Amino acid sequence: MKNSLEHLRGKFIAGLFVVIPVGITIFILKFLFNFADGILGSYLDSLFSLISHREAHLPGLGMITGAVVIYLAGLLATNVLGTQFLHWWDELLSRIPLVKSIYTSSKQLTKVFSEGKTSYRRAVFVEWPRPGVRAVGFVTAEVERDGQRLVVVYVPTMPNPTSGFALFFREEDVYESGMTVEEAVKFVVSGGVVAI
Repeated sequence: MKNSLEHLRGKFIAGLFVVIPVGITIFILKFLFNFADGILGSYLDSLFSLISHREAHLPGLGMITGAVVIYLAGLLATNVLGTQFLHWWDELLSRIPLVKSIYTSSKQLTKVFSEGKTSYRRAVFVEWPRPGVRAVGFVTAEVERDGQRLVVVYVPTMPNPTSGFALFFREEDVYESGMTVEEAVKFVVSGGVVAI
């Protein structure tokens, strides 16, 4: 009886180690699919209902339409007329007060992936918001105030890394993270899911 219980317990634990990673993977993939599909999916469902006069939901249609929109935006961005239009669009968005801060921050964030360069010099850890807690930050500048060398660290917020805090730290209070800027951005954007 005791051997049977130990056998059952051992197999159950072994099964957990198989099922949990698979379950988490399915959960995350399902969340990402529903999120991507839901951005345009609800609008497409409404449009389909207006045209056909009946309600229907086609899973994946929002995701496919999103991919087509991204492709068309890429075509627009890579021709002369499209480049001029996008330049005009950038100027327009950078004149609207609230939109300006969100748009320019988002644009800077995407440049990390597209160009591999950014105003972030390096990814670091800082003790913030209290001692003993480490946050990922990006060094943006080094300054000297009253004979003391200070490092300006941008600490992004999650889940919206385009907002955050620009904080001054002494050089000795800034710790190397062991991550590249790109790795740290992926970590922040994923909310820590993509752990480096």
